[in-house]
Amino acid sequence: MNIESSTSQFPVSHFNFSRQIKGNETEIIISSYEDHFLVIATQIGTMGTILYARKEEGVSINPTFNVSVIFGKRDEPMLVACARQLIEHMSLSGSSRPLVLSLGLRDHSVETLKGIVSAVMDHCKR
Repeated sequence: MNIESSTSQFPVSHFNFSRQIKGNETEIIISSYEDHFLVIATQIGTMGTILYARKEEGVSINPTFNVSVIFGKRDEPMLVACARQLIEHMSLSGSSRPLVLSLGLRDHSVETLKGIVSAVMDHCKR
């Protein structure tokens, strides 16, 4: 099932859609604040692990990205990799805003996390 809705009214514009990712119904909400992006992906109906990702500004030619776990599972490197992929894609599309990512997932497999990155990036290209 693919349900999508968009709201761009005050105070925050957001998109809400649902995708089947590796057999699990996954609700995704993308909110665009003036100074941050918030992405919530949940298969369990709650927020889950919350990560913060940002591009480091510096004198280096190659950008550096910093990802940290705010709340939740700190021993899941694939969650950190998912946040890093999203902030890298957002940075390549011209955004310098940091990302707050919430992942409430039943399945932490590579395929699930790739599906989430793909769904978010496909939706952001619209």
